[in-house]
Amino acid sequence: METGSIGWFDLTVPNAEQVRDFYQAVVGWGVQECDMGGYSDYVMTLPGNGKGVSGVCWAKGSNAGFPPVWLIYVTVADIDASIAQVHAGGGKVLIGPKNMGAARYCVIEDPAGAKLALYQQAPEQA
Repeated sequence: METGSIGWFDLTVPNAEQVRDFYQAVVGWGVQECDMGGYSDYVMTLPGNGKGVSGVCWAKGSNAGFPPVWLIYVTVADIDASIAQVHAGGGKVLIGPKNMGAARYCVIEDPAGAKLALYQQAPEQA
């Protein structure tokens, strides 16, 4: 993923099964379960080839506190430098930064109140 590109979309909600079924019926996405250790989140897949295009996640575990919005993940080169710019520009860090393996991410809010996630790839992915 190139710096500045949108790499993923997630929706984190307290009723993930209902929302999973909603999008499966409305847009035709398939579903792959993603084991989260005691429960499953869902990778929503394209109907023709099974490629993952988004996630529907439970608002618990590592996703507790995430806003119930379609959250985009934007790839950044250096998450700590980006977080410094969030603060300098009048934004807020709402969650994190957190580790996802060797990758890191956080959820931010811009000065207008819009939310998105910043994602720094693991060194072997970059």
